[in-house]
Amino acid sequence: MENSFIQLNDLPDEILLTILKKLPNTDVLYSLIGVNKRLDTIVKDSIFTRYLTLMTPCNDLSRITEPILNRFCVEILSEIRHKILWLNLELSSMDRILLSTNYPNLLGLALHKLIPEKASELFTGKIFSLILLNS
Repeated sequence: MENSFIQLNDLPDEILLTILKKLPNTDVLYSLIGVNKRLDTIVKDSIFTRYLTLMTPCNDLSRITEPILNRFCVEILSEIRHKILWLNLELSSMDRILLSTNYPNLLGLALHKLIPEKASELFTGKIFSLILLNS
């Protein structure tokens, strides 16, 4: 039997989408944006950009590290900002993510790991005002 070597880019779009849908959206975006034009088009589809969870998962397996968060804030979020409808964020990275770009179509924002003292600051401070202005 001959060795077959198939690269990700050799797969048809339908198979690639089926595989990528099994992965967390943030992993798909972080890993494939900027690889090539075809993958950019596929991963910028609303399937992967509508709902984003940018927080440390409970199982800590796909931790949002500082370099990953930095790339999202500097590059990725501004490229897909018009397609983002919902963000799941946690206290530790919320300021950076919300201030990195505007989200003109944002319909929902879930804030996790939020302590009561920070909540009162948040809803009277600069970030909340910016969110309201951008909507």
